[in-house]
Amino acid sequence: MFALIPLFPILGAVANGLLGTRVLSKKAVRAVAVLSVGLSFLASAASFVRLLGGSGEGAVVRLFTWIPPSLVPLAGGRTASFAVELAFRYDSLAAVMTLVVTGVGLLIHIYSVGYMAQDKSQARFFAYLNLFTFAMLVLVLGANLAVLFVGWEGVGLCSYLLIGFWFSKESAATAGKKAFLTNRVGDFGFILGVGILLFVLGTVDLADINRLVGEGAMTRGLATAAALLLFLGATGKSAQIPLYTWLPDAMEGPTPVSALIHAATMVTAGVYLVARLHPLFTLSGLALDVIALVGAGTAVVAATMALVQFDLKRVLAYSTISQVGLMFLGLGSGAYAAGVFHLMTHAFFKALLFLAAGSVIHALSGEQDMRKMGGLRSRLTTTYRVFLVGALSIAGVPGLSGFFSKDEILASAFASGQTVAWALGLAGAGLTAFYVFRLIFLTFSGPERTNPQAGGHLHEPPPVMTVPLLILAGLSVVGGYVGLPHLFGGGAWFGKFLASSTGPHDVHLAPGTEALLMALAVGAGLAGILGATLVYVRRGGVPAGRLKARFRTAYRVVSGKYFVDEFYDRVVVGGILKLGRLASGFDLKVVDGLVNGTAALGRAVSRLSIFFDGKVVDGAVNGVGAVHRAACRLARQAQTGYVYNYALAMISGLVLILALVVSVF
Repeated sequence: MFALIPLFPILGAVANGLLGTRVLSKKAVRAVAVLSVGLSFLASAASFVRLLGGSGEGAVVRLFTWIPPSLVPLAGGRTASFAVELAFRYDSLAAVMTLVVTGVGLLIHIYSVGYMAQDKSQARFFAYLNLFTFAMLVLVLGANLAVLFVGWEGVGLCSYLLIGFWFSKESAATAGKKAFLTNRVGDFGFILGVGILLFVLGTVDLADINRLVGEGAMTRGLATAAALLLFLGATGKSAQIPLYTWLPDAMEGPTPVSALIHAATMVTAGVYLVARLHPLFTLSGLALDVIALVGAGTAVVAATMALVQFDLKRVLAYSTISQVGLMFLGLGSGAYAAGVFHLMTHAFFKALLFLAAGSVIHALSGEQDMRKMGGLRSRLTTTYRVFLVGALSIAGVPGLSGFFSKDEILASAFASGQTVAWALGLAGAGLTAFYVFRLIFLTFSGPERTNPQAGGHLHEPPPVMTVPLLILAGLSVVGGYVGLPHLFGGGAWFGKFLASSTGPHDVHLAPGTEALLMALAVGAGLAGILGATLVYVRRGGVPAGRLKARFRTAYRVVSGKYFVDEFYDRVVVGGILKLGRLASGFDLKVVDGLVNGTAALGRAVSRLSIFFDGKVVDGAVNGVGAVHRAACRLARQAQTGYVYNYALAMISGLVLILALVVSVF
């Protein structure tokens, strides 16, 4: 059954991509796209039910041999028979990921029917959207790193196509290229990490890698090298420091694309990769520390940037970077199930926030600047309510899904001894609550600042857009109860379900300590909400203006996104361009100079040789011939052919001889 999960989206992509509106009507295009993902979701749900009813170990289906067996050299002078099969693996981790990708993806597809109703390129859009879903499913179902890498590169390609969907707009085309190129940097590390695993273990099969690493077939140093290189690839896909700069620019794509990239597909790929290869990262130890610190640092840095953004979607983009940082904090703490748990709950409330933001933008005819909004609470009541649910969930308010997953990550970080990372994560939680309610207050509260032309047409979106919002709002409320902790009388079922794939993990804390940590996390979130209320509701944003004026330099740095993009443009990109120009100059002046100089010298020697051959050698030969011809011409003067001339010559010679004889004697 699970082998059918990626089949339906690729069929939808092929149908809409090849036929499109040339053959199909716009209604048929939309139906094909939604139906393909809907069937994939049904296959995912059926596979999940079968998994629950079975042993929980999952299964593998091998379609065909992709790379036939061949001997490859390994470390230590060994050789091994290496082959790659096109195979899919379905287990508890794959079950969660496929349900999230197809379930949330289906809601985004349905929402897109209304959001993109007036777009002229709907067939292309839905073909890309289906292809994106297919690539992500291949990534999470791949039984080996080779198949996983196909999906890994597939989501990178689709992100380029979807971010730059409106390619006639220069900013969109540039953003697509930026996402593609930034991910290539991370993919370079990914490939090197896979190379180390292949060289040491002789396999790319995920189950074999985890088994061999567990059996001690790899040293800690090599495990660290492979793990850090793979994590570099994860930072690219999941937009973590230092490769996060592409994600805010990805907002140039249509809003459903932003929701799909940020909530259900691409940014979760790195989290999935680390969780899937958890024995490798656990063996390293150092790699886990790096992951925890990078994740926590990213969570705080991205949250500070979200504080000063006024573009509605960019605030949510930096929020995604921050929340994925929390996921990596959980992974780096050894709480792999907690990281995946937050991945799932984040998919619910982040898709909700993005799609609700899309409803606002749709109602305001494309306006995204929060300074030109305000007072929308009474005009977009349903959108406001679902947005509030998503905001409360991401802020970690008790009882909502984000509370359970975020608390488990912070508790795991503290229990594992990652005190600095825990403190950063706690600070990130407070900042998250502040910026998300800043967003709500600027958008929905206060006086109405909308453009009169847009404000006159304000209305709630049609049901095809509203229903997915309501479903996601419900999931944002109840989705966390599958991981209800023991402290609340739950059995932490989610962690137990994932134990066969990510390993068991229990937070070993005293009940009092766990309750205190939970209270601190809740307090940080409530403090953020209260702070945003005081600044943007009670005092109308006056304190924010005062802080901006007082800390002008700090504000400039944060609003300038710490000038990381400028650093990359001037130092990295500019440095590469300068190096390229230097190499080009060396090639033109030195290498080509030597080649051209050698050619010129050859031509000069050739001309000298031609001169010597023509003037000296040929001159000598021709001179001898000329002398000979001259002598012959003289000799021919004596050969007249007349007898009397010959007789005269003979008589003259005889007289000369006689004269000589007489003179002698």
